[in-house]
Amino acid sequence: MKPAEVNKKWAELQERIASDFDTEKPDIKVMLFLIGVQELGKGPRKFSKRQKEELMHIANCRLFSELGFYELEGLDQDGWPHWKLVKEIPRYTLLEQDMLLKSLIVNYFDQ
Repeated sequence: MKPAEVNKKWAELQERIASDFDTEKPDIKVMLFLIGVQELGKGPRKFSKRQKEELMHIANCRLFSELGFYELEGLDQDGWPHWKLVKEIPRYTLLEQDMLLKSLIVNYFDQ
């Protein structure tokens, strides 16, 4: 997708999520948290700060697995997914990182 298309779809997704959850437009961190909760598959509940960070990590791994950077190893005894890095992620500029994450998040919610 071209940057303009990514930004348009990103804004539409933000509006949809804000409407669905009756909240402000979510930023990338909130979207990563939502994806992490979805991938964990245990439904909404209270999470500690550390668990929230782990959920965002799960989301990043899940998203970057679409590009072949991570592979799911399996679940631990508590049912949390664990991923392994299978190829090094290139060093992206901040703008490239932002666009790539937005694109991956939009694609995730489209599936």
